[in-house]
Amino acid sequence: MPARPELARPDDDAIRHAMDKAMAATAALIHVLGEGQHTLNMVAERTDDTLVTASADLSLITGPISLSVLDEDEFFALRTLLVFALEGSTVRSAVLIATTAAGPHPHACGWSVRDGWLHPMDTDDVRQAVIPCPGLPAVQREAYDAPVLPQIPDTNEEGPRG
Repeated sequence: MPARPELARPDDDAIRHAMDKAMAATAALIHVLGEGQHTLNMVAERTDDTLVTASADLSLITGPISLSVLDEDEFFALRTLLVFALEGSTVRSAVLIATTAAGPHPHACGWSVRDGWLHPMDTDDVRQAVIPCPGLPAVQREAYDAPVLPQIPDTNEEGPRG
């Protein structure tokens, strides 16, 4: 059986740049999701063929704005995975699904990471992403097209790394 490929560590500048993008993406996510109870789930396929997942629960109240994170370690793990997905050298593909507790069924939308940013998924892709594994309890979600997240201008002198 062949060994897994090695992961090459990105350089510090690439990580710092991706951290800035992840902060901007997180702020944009919070803005578009709005008030309510939200669960963020992320799945990434690394270049060594390993799947990595992270999940975090958030509560957002507006007027005045207040953001609560249920578990800071889970939120940190999600943001770290987002950093490496946006940087791109160690992650082949990644998807972020946001589920908002609302009404009779939660609402879900999602983004795929491409070219160093989160791009909206359409309803059909979100439905495919949230299908539960056979034998596991299913949470029925109403899927919708994800909104576009405004991207910060790339100020990296070397150009986008995405």
